[in-house]
Amino acid sequence: MDGLKAIILLLASNVFMTFAWYGHLRFKNQALWLVVVVSWLIAFFEYCLQVPANRIGHNSFTTPQLKLIQEVITFAVFTIFSFAYLKEKPTNYDYISFSLVVLAAFVSLLQPRI
Repeated sequence: MDGLKAIILLLASNVFMTFAWYGHLRFKNQALWLVVVVSWLIAFFEYCLQVPANRIGHNSFTTPQLKLIQEVITFAVFTIFSFAYLKEKPTNYDYISFSLVVLAAFVSLLQPRI
């Protein structure tokens, strides 16, 4: 159950992270200092979810497994964000790269927990 809770928290934190890191790209006319401050405010909520996700998830996963799970979630959230919010379609190369990260996470999750 801790593993599922961690994955849900990682998913939610990645939505905030993606908006904090890339949401400002639609507002290129705004002052850089302003988008940095807004991004930091958004990132605060990402941290409020990310830190508990890692703490809870470490009961079920190793640290490298948590990182790989987080990367898979990041790419999934980012792909949707890029397409829906930024109106940019990922290329076939992006999808191949994403698939390799998913494969890496799968391989990592196959190992026995020591």
